Amino acid sequence: MELQTISQVTKNYNITTRMLRYYEQIGLLPSLKKEGYAYRTYDEDSLTRLEQILILRKLRIPLKEIEKILLSEESRTTVEIFQAKIKELSTEITALYTIKSVLDTFVSRLTENADVKMDPALLADESILRAIGSLPGMKHHLKEEPRMNDLNAADKNLSKLSDVRIVYLPPATVAAIHSVGGAPESDTGKELQKFMTEAKLASVKPDLRHYGFNHPVGSEHGYERWVTIPDDLEVPEPWVKKEFPGGLYAAHMIPMGNFEEWGWLIEWVENSGEYEANWSDSESMHGCLEEHLNYINLYPLTNEEVDKRIQLDLLVPIKPKSQ
Repeated sequence: MELQTISQVTKNYNITTRMLRYYEQIGLLPSLKKEGYAYRTYDEDSLTRLEQILILRKLRIPLKEIEKILLSEESRTTVEIFQAKIKELSTEITALYTIKSVLDTFVSRLTENADVKMDPALLADESILRAIGSLPGMKHHLKEEPRMNDLNAADKNLSKLSDVRIVYLPPATVAAIHSVGGAPESDTGKELQKFMTEAKLASVKPDLRHYGFNHPVGSEHGYERWVTIPDDLEVPEPWVKKEFPGGLYAAHMIPMGNFEEWGWLIEWVENSGEYEANWSDSESMHGCLEEHLNYINLYPLTNEEVDKRIQLDLLVPIKPKSQ
């Protein structure tokens, strides 16, 4: 089997470059640097590993648990992780079934008196309250052996976002650091920690915000970070000052690593009745950003420690649809 490039892998598996690079960064996915190539490639073993990761992510297994599964030589580890996930899902199923049953009861009672004004007391009816506390959990039965297309259909249905926020990011002066090749996310992260410490940025700019985005150069992968700074703050090389114009964005929060949800957010924007994407050619990722929400509390830690605890807002630039 021929080696595949990053662009080939992302196209063939319908995943983002950001997600693929992150799997490699945290040690889940190996790649090869082929002589004469300026970019990394993936062999058959790497692609098999990627397929395993993607299936486990469709099953909603967290990345830290996926790492345990792939590194463990004992099936007992996998069984324990799957059992914990089943327990979590069973609790969610029971809760959702209870909610559905109560709503069914409301609909039934209201349908009987469709022409009568809604009585708010119905929501406090003792029988309804008792039902919420006493309804049994859903009894469910597994069909035949689940097929991959069943899993894909379920994943597509569950991947529709319902928690997108519309936010306005204010204009700001930012200090920008850009790195290409190697591990640019890690390299720029170390530079950011150093800069924030030396500039005492958390003190002089307590409302600072931290953004990042993919920024390749040619075939070389790159990453750029911004941190908001006071307008009059001087920045040392290799940092540069830039002016971020701000704007309207569709925002969706993820724990670090859930980069497949970029696709979900873009799909939400494409299907929105009120907004459309406001793509920009001024920066990489067409203006999309990742905001590191709780970085201010975590920056003294190592990059690895930060990655385990950080939360990100995925941000897609938008504008109201023309009337």
